[in-house]
Amino acid sequence: MKPRILVIDDEGAIRDSLKMILEYEDYQFVGAATGQEGIAAVQRERPDLVLLDIKMPGMDGLEVLRKLHAFDETLPVVMISGHGTTATAVEAIRSGAIDFLDKPLSSERVIVTLQNALRQSELRSENRELKLAMESKYEIVGQSPSLRKVLEAVQRAAPTNATVLLLGESGVGKELVARTIHRNSPRAGQRFVQVNCAAIPEELIESELFGHEKGSFTGATEKQIGKFEQADRGTIFLDEVGDMSQKTQAKVLRVLQEQEVERLGSARTIKVDVRVIAATNKDLEAEIEKGTFREDLYFRLSVIPIRVPPLRDRREDIPVLVRHFVDLFSRENNRRPQRFTPAALDFMKNARWKGNVRELRNTVERLIIMTPAEVIDVNDLRDVVRIDAKPAPAEGEKERPGTLREFKEVAERAFLVDKLREHNWNISKTAEVIGTPRSNLYKKLEQYGISQENDG
Repeated sequence: MKPRILVIDDEGAIRDSLKMILEYEDYQFVGAATGQEGIAAVQRERPDLVLLDIKMPGMDGLEVLRKLHAFDETLPVVMISGHGTTATAVEAIRSGAIDFLDKPLSSERVIVTLQNALRQSELRSENRELKLAMESKYEIVGQSPSLRKVLEAVQRAAPTNATVLLLGESGVGKELVARTIHRNSPRAGQRFVQVNCAAIPEELIESELFGHEKGSFTGATEKQIGKFEQADRGTIFLDEVGDMSQKTQAKVLRVLQEQEVERLGSARTIKVDVRVIAATNKDLEAEIEKGTFREDLYFRLSVIPIRVPPLRDRREDIPVLVRHFVDLFSRENNRRPQRFTPAALDFMKNARWKGNVRELRNTVERLIIMTPAEVIDVNDLRDVVRIDAKPAPAEGEKERPGTLREFKEVAERAFLVDKLREHNWNISKTAEVIGTPRSNLYKKLEQYGISQENDG
């Protein structure tokens, strides 16, 4: 069936003329003689497009346009302008109208304008749906205190141009945090360029980041634009930044300091305006001590450090994450969503997710594919979830560390608390005794949530 077109015009002859043109082309016609009637018709008829006269007694076309878009900003509106109202029509375009028609109206011009306007509207609608789907795919899900702390930091960091360093284990969702910062920044309309520094061979990473000129090295048969240039006016996300070589680190530092890049094989520098977000699952301070990461680059990157918590520290988010992934995969595969029983959700909540949110996501997808029933229960999990389920620690009981990293963190926290108690919580004295800068001790206290108030 052809689209429904609403014509709002105070001249009966114009409405009749357009009715004849539209119905001849099999469009559905709806007419309104005043702006008020037109607004009511939009709410009642839900037209696909509106033809709106600019010059009308009472409420003029521009006011009607504003009211229509307040009701539905996606509704395509084509203005009808008479003699001497072209400037007003241009103003209407700036106010959100999709096109305008000049009187007298020719049937051919009306139909071509409608076809173009409806096509544009369809493309915009598809873009909106794709954007919503992408936002859903990259949505940060959960309400745990540790996740709320991350979201508060994101809210503060997003409107700025400051570099952000995302810290956390593999699979915790550092990319989602980076995309959320970009999406809520003034650069949201520009490109988000992602580079996995660990996945690019050492001999190619400089070319990948900064570009190269034709013939600059063996195999460089064409000029290549680097990722920093591609991200100009947008955001570049350097994932696994701790895996970059010292040479590449020096060049990245220069980009951060000078906001310019130099392609391999070129003596010319190119100015870039790029917001940098970096991420790592490594302890960069330990890497600095080992001499594998530049301290000056670390300070440049960590203007705003954000630690993304592992899933074991936000277990209360697991049920809502499971439901989110079920909805996501069901939409992607055009199938009816399956439901997890409360017992199954408890099992998932108490399981040990070494791969964090990434592992949980992959497991939910596998369960949806492998379970034919509409309801997923504990027995289905035992066949598919290839991890050791264990109960969460009882209140007041600490979870035993399961990895070397966790053991080190538990031991370090206990050591710091012990030393702080020994020196009556004097930060300066404690830092001097344990041989670390006071600023580093403050970072550790924040990292482990250590405070005298919490010392019980």
